[in-house]
Amino acid sequence: MFNRVILVGNLTRDIELRYTPSGIAICTTGIATNHRFKKQDGSQSEEVMFIDITLFGRNAEIANQYLKKGSQVLVEGRLKLDTWNDQNGQKRSKHTISVDSLKMMGQKGQDRSDGGNFDEEYRHTAPSATQNTPKQNIPEIDINEDEIPF
Repeated sequence: MFNRVILVGNLTRDIELRYTPSGIAICTTGIATNHRFKKQDGSQSEEVMFIDITLFGRNAEIANQYLKKGSQVLVEGRLKLDTWNDQNGQKRSKHTISVDSLKMMGQKGQDRSDGGNFDEEYRHTAPSATQNTPKQNIPEIDINEDEIPF
């Protein structure tokens, strides 16, 4: 089976970041995509789709730091069905996207205060893979944030 979704759109709300007890970052937000088409009568129409997305690990931290409502992004991930019981005991569900890859759209060098739309891509690595990796002696590098090219 194949479960892959690629979307380009604008964030519908600011990032909500939280951490699991084991320290893994998780953020949730929404993305809006649109589809323009011509109706049978020749008039133009537009269909807008609102989708909730979830990012994990470094993707979540980067999104929290550089993105805000209105930021344009390209996300790649898998479709997931979330289910829960509401306050009345009714079973509820919704589809969400579990994001594996995030690309912030826009120009390099744009002011970070406008939502940080940079043309950079970040791939999600599974938390279990990074946790099982033995610590390496990697020297710490002193870099001024102004020197970062994105």
